[in-house]
Amino acid sequence: MRVDLHENDVWEKQVTEARLSSKDVYARLREMILSFEIYPGSRVTETELADHFGVSRTPIRSALQRLEAEGYLTVLPKQGCFIRNLDIEDLSKYYQVRMSLEQLSLQLACTYMSDTALSELAAAWDPALQVDRSDDPEEMEARDETFHLALAEGGGNLVLRNYLADVNRHLRIVRRFGFTRAERIDQTYDDHFRICQSLLHRDLAQAQALMRDHISHVEQFVKTITLTQLAIHKKRSFPAKNNG
Repeated sequence: MRVDLHENDVWEKQVTEARLSSKDVYARLREMILSFEIYPGSRVTETELADHFGVSRTPIRSALQRLEAEGYLTVLPKQGCFIRNLDIEDLSKYYQVRMSLEQLSLQLACTYMSDTALSELAAAWDPALQVDRSDDPEEMEARDETFHLALAEGGGNLVLRNYLADVNRHLRIVRRFGFTRAERIDQTYDDHFRICQSLLHRDLAQAQALMRDHISHVEQFVKTITLTQLAIHKKRSFPAKNNG
């Protein structure tokens, strides 16, 4: 019996796609971007990615659209996809804006957030209560972002909350590096808990001072780790032809 190799390849690709959904492709692509396996600033095409994953361009296109909406890349018609570049000076500017937004967020939370809401938030970050905490960097990044947005929402200014969420979106690609070491995770729990305690005592000055220290230390740590990771991955990222 003669086997048509082309038809066999098509069949294998269809089987692969049945196993690898657009959601799976999205998750893998996102991880490749976050880990710098696809280097910041690189240009990739749907065809290259489809060949890499062994699927058609349909799940690739769906994943890229979602990643573009989340700010990880830009898709330019007939040119390809450009992974968001990382500039340390730009990161500093976003952290500067974030610092100002967080200070206003605390001012409003100190005035309007109830003791009950603050007590619940404090309990969620009480180091003494974290028996089964997760040290997964991605989970911690999501929890950390939720904490800061909860304070903004608690103050009642949703415009502020949305601006803070937008700044976080621009920093998300590097923020999880702040949770790659156990001591930084320990410090985050302690910082968040102490900020909540200050707000419960309606001590705005103390809460703002703690927040300034918290964000400053995170910024410096994240910058250092980011530069290190960029140097490590520069010569071995996908696609290889884009790296000098």
